[in-house]
This record gives sequence, structure tokens and C-alpha cells, in this order.
Amino acid sequence: MKNKKLYALTASALLGAVGFVLMAIEISLPIMPSFIKLDFSELPALIAAFAYGPTYAIAVCFVKNFLHLFITNTAAVGELANFLMGVFFVVPAGLIYKKIKSRKGALLGSLMGSVVMGIACVFINLFITYPIYYQILIPEQVILSMYQAILPSVDSIFKSLLIFNLPFTVAKGILVSIICFVIYKKISPILKSKIS
Repeated sequence: MKNKKLYALTASALLGAVGFVLMAIEISLPIMPSFIKLDFSELPALIAAFAYGPTYAIAVCFVKNFLHLFITNTAAVGELANFLMGVFFVVPAGLIYKKIKSRKGALLGSLMGSVVMGIACVFINLFITYPIYYQILIPEQVILSMYQAILPSVDSIFKSLLIFNLPFTVAKGILVSIICFVIYKKISPILKSKIS
């Protein structure tokens, strides 16, 4: 039992390191403000959620963000937000899969995790990330103007988050889930070789 936990913990640390690397590969989208970028760094955490459970998935989210602190340009605020949103994604996915251990359970968990992460994104940014940014990095009006450059009619941060961040974050979760479904079966034997 101790060896199984140690193997899962070691694998989670390695997956966290992969997540850190994936965090550095960001894609800018013309339909989003420049500070919102697409990356697939939640993929290793979702893999851990299915292979080992939600607790190990949280560890993956922690490791990748801890490593990213050494190269951050967001005064750790971006890492905090990324960690929290990652947790809101992988915990529902992992819990549902734990109850329904099938492809259907993984699909349902991934979809639920994507929606929960999207909703959480609005409130994390509204009450944690952006208020800290306003104080130390970027004034509120500057952030709002970045949204308005794409959609001039948007007149508040809350509306901006609903119109831009929420659907973007849900779509990101779904994309990560699709990639996970494509590769999970191939790497599952390696992930579970010392656990089964």
C-alpha cells in the first residue's frame, strides 16, 4: 500500500513538471484580450485525476504552479488563479470518475469539471485575481479597455468575465478533456503499472 502511494505521488510530481512545461506553451487568440492565453497545462492534472484520484490531481496543479513561480511575471497572482481553477476542474472530474469508473464517467466528469471551472473562473477573477491586479499590476480601467477593444459595448468587468472568460474557460476544459480521451488509454498502463 505504501509503495502504491509513493508511486502515485512520484508520478504526480512528474505530471506536475509536465504541466509546468505545458504552461509555457501559450496561444494567443484574436477573440480574447492579450493577457488571456490558451494552454493545456491542466491535461496532466486531469490524467492524474483519472489514474490516481482527485487528491493527486490537486498535487499536480500545485507542483506546476509552484515551479512556475520561479519565472512568473504576475507576482504569483496568475499562479494562484491557475491553481484554483485547475482544482475546480480536476476535482469534480476525478470524483465523478471515482463513482462511475467507465468512459461515460470520465466524459461526464470532464464535462462537469469544465463547467465548474468556467463558473469558478468568473468569481476567482472578480473577487481575487483582478482586485489584486488593480493594486499592484494593472488598473481596472486598463483591464476593462482590453475587453472593450474587442467588444466596445461591454461596460463592466463582471460582464466581461461572463462574455469572454466563462465560455473560453469551459471550451478550454473541453479541449483538454478531448486530448485526455485520445491519449489516456495509451499511457494508462504506464501510470498504473505499479499500482494495480
